[in-house]
Amino acid sequence: MSFPWAKHYEPKQPLMRWLDEKLPLPRLVYNSIGAGYPVPRNLNYWWNFGVLAGVALVCQIITGVVLAMHYAPNALVAFGSTEHIMRDVNGGWFLRYAHANGASMFLFVVYVHIARGLYYGSYKAPREMVWLLGVVIFLLMMAPAFMGYVLPWGQMSFWGAQVITGFFSAIPGVGETIRVWLLGGFAPDNAALNRFFSLHYLLPFVIAGVIILHIWALHIPGSNNPTGVDVKGEQDTVPFHPYYTAKDGVGVGAFFLVFALLVFFAPNLLGHPDNYIEANPLSTPAHIVPEWYFLPFYAILKSFTFNFLWIPAKLWGVLAMFGSILLLFFLPWLDSSPVRSASYRPKYRVFLGVLLLDVLVLGYVGGAEPIARNVIMGQIASMYYFAHFLIILPWISRSERPLPLPTSITEAVLAKHGETAHAEPALAH
Repeated sequence: MSFPWAKHYEPKQPLMRWLDEKLPLPRLVYNSIGAGYPVPRNLNYWWNFGVLAGVALVCQIITGVVLAMHYAPNALVAFGSTEHIMRDVNGGWFLRYAHANGASMFLFVVYVHIARGLYYGSYKAPREMVWLLGVVIFLLMMAPAFMGYVLPWGQMSFWGAQVITGFFSAIPGVGETIRVWLLGGFAPDNAALNRFFSLHYLLPFVIAGVIILHIWALHIPGSNNPTGVDVKGEQDTVPFHPYYTAKDGVGVGAFFLVFALLVFFAPNLLGHPDNYIEANPLSTPAHIVPEWYFLPFYAILKSFTFNFLWIPAKLWGVLAMFGSILLLFFLPWLDSSPVRSASYRPKYRVFLGVLLLDVLVLGYVGGAEPIARNVIMGQIASMYYFAHFLIILPWISRSERPLPLPTSITEAVLAKHGETAHAEPALAH
């Protein structure tokens, strides 16, 4: 974002002037997350979750690198090396619990970040590229999250890998060949474990690279805000530092408080007890389920129980599961309403609430036993999910009559505090 009133970086010390001339990293930081980056003055705490996702990724990379120093990606000793980390490595139990629960914290803040984008219309022009890169990051996150679940080589790890890689066998003609090529054999074993470990280690660094592009794309149009109204002038902004660095600091503190409660008091709350049983290819668990953050997509996969149009039910399930994510790429064009924020779109707000409830239902169904009632519930919830994006959203964007928008961000802020637009504006810089 470039504004004529944004302060420019002016190094005062000789060393900083020399560094700015040779390698202007301080200037980059100043203009990206410092006083040189003007941000809408009305951002609320829902905007903290982007920073929290970055903090969670850093935690995952640090703990993951140290864990990799002690883990052995071999089917004969992988389970034992995990127990070795827990029992013999100094602080190993903390590193493993922090890494395992950190994945859940990472996915949770990303889901809230996505929900905030849906509510405030952050996917709309001119921020389509920000949204598209965000969806790419989400897709990239799903791969190491799945592969990391396989590495402890417990019962749920092995059979989860068996089920997930089995998706590829649904592809007509070449599916089974692709599955064997991916696994390096006919079932998860040493080859698959080595490949999953390598990719699990590599992909977080790829994610970090795409996050840089994500932030870069955000800085071109600037941040959205709760009103969805564009910045009109200097009075609508404040510098990112110190205002939002302080606000993000509060969010980071709350994040680590919840994280610490999870790691120290309930480290196995989100895990599955079967994963403390060593993988046994001859003993199938009674109920195979993925981690909680994949349950809605797993429910969509399971909702197809019969063949249709000469296409097997299994292939329909796989297409629907991936389609439920790929739909997000087209969201900026499916919603053609000129108003961004759901605060001024009463009809959209109601249906978005129904969608979020629908995703929770899918999450419940994904983890529940596949009895008739749950299957029917999952089928109805899956149909609504696709109907929301393909039918309801385009219809709302054309038929809805939005509420009057404020003329500026400053007007909305002053109205919220019972003041008038003629009041003295807050210091922007």
